[in-house]
Amino acid sequence: MTAELPRLARLLSRNRSCCTAKMRLFLALTVIFCASRVTFGLPPISKFLNGTEDGQIWVLLVAGSNGYYNYRHQADVCHAYQIFHQHGIPDENIVVMMYDDIAYNEENPDQGKIVNHVNGPNVYPGVPHDYTKEDVTPENFLKILQGQDMSGTGSGKVIKSGPNDYVFVNFADHGAPNFVAFPDGELTAQQLNDAIKSMHANNQYKQMVVYIEACESGSMFYQKLAADINVYATTAANPDESSYACYYDSAVSTYVGDCYSVNWMENVDKVGTATETLEEQYKIVKQETTESHVMQYGDLNIDNEVLGKFMGSKNSELPLTNLELSPPVSKDAVPVGDVRISILAHKIYDSGCYWEKRKHEHKLMEELVLREKVRQTVEEIVHVAVGGMDDLKESIFSKPAKTTDFDCYTAAVRRFSEKCFKLSEVDLAMRLMYTFSNLCETGIGKLGVLSVIEKVC
Repeated sequence: MTAELPRLARLLSRNRSCCTAKMRLFLALTVIFCASRVTFGLPPISKFLNGTEDGQIWVLLVAGSNGYYNYRHQADVCHAYQIFHQHGIPDENIVVMMYDDIAYNEENPDQGKIVNHVNGPNVYPGVPHDYTKEDVTPENFLKILQGQDMSGTGSGKVIKSGPNDYVFVNFADHGAPNFVAFPDGELTAQQLNDAIKSMHANNQYKQMVVYIEACESGSMFYQKLAADINVYATTAANPDESSYACYYDSAVSTYVGDCYSVNWMENVDKVGTATETLEEQYKIVKQETTESHVMQYGDLNIDNEVLGKFMGSKNSELPLTNLELSPPVSKDAVPVGDVRISILAHKIYDSGCYWEKRKHEHKLMEELVLREKVRQTVEEIVHVAVGGMDDLKESIFSKPAKTTDFDCYTAAVRRFSEKCFKLSEVDLAMRLMYTFSNLCETGIGKLGVLSVIEKVC
């Protein structure tokens, strides 16, 4: 703004005869106002245009899945974009990663439209296509978050935050203990937390907020996210449980939302960002998300901040939609691991044609056979690894993951995905990965576990 003062002064003095008295008065007041801000050390005007008075807001939105049955993840992210956009965050400060195979998917009867609520508004228009298709990877996510050079890939946009800036990260996809999935590959809890620590060490943010929608999403931060690095996180589930899909929409034949995600976003839609704090929203979302346990981690002092600090304050009292005025709609919540089965069950029930019903029944049978094959494969891996020790096998399958040997567990998960069943394509496989964590804790060792996976698969 200091650099603008000479230009404004020259504009005021040039062609005085062509300026009306009102125009000259306006320009003079502008120069005086700007000069006073510099003289008295007040923040420049630009700092107020992005929701805060002492820094910018940067947003990273990620849908880590693909495939029409995963419609809801991209719907969550598109809805989130509309919230941040409406509340004044410019597109240059919002980075969106999503496969972008839903809006114009051949299964989508409403081409070019994505909804996040039954009979809801189209949340797809205007969403930036920063990183799509094969660019949606954990490696790119980490580079984008840390502001590293992405020239030649996607839009090239990254989070260019500095020491006075606020960062908001929202991730929606599948998960398992200590990792979340991408269309091809996984992001581990260690990778995410290491990136955050690096950003803190390099003064790349003032405060950061992270919302994660995924099964076992609490494991991404539980006993990992420090309370003294100015980061606050909430998750859809605790470290040991599934998250839930919701809003089955027969018009598009799939689930269009996730319970935790639609609860926090519909809360913003209703109340805006001006007065409600992160803590108040957390309590509301925790109460409304009855199927899983919404959790919070990190620096809990940050939850005293109002939503606008991280979501923008423009139009902060205006709702995005009038969902609260719409007829009540059942959330029809279902565990993420059962989404495919539930979708097919809905299609069978809704089918008016005999042959259409038989087609969906056949697909349902194929899905059930696949699930049984996955379960038997995991059981065989555990059986081969521990032999006839029945008590140990029972313990491996019955207790939740308490991972300490992260190297073994991460290697086992990735080898299973490579050799047995690709995790991003088989929901049940994700739900069974806790067994590999428990197997690694028996002391068999990484090489022993990997050799068994190779043998069985």
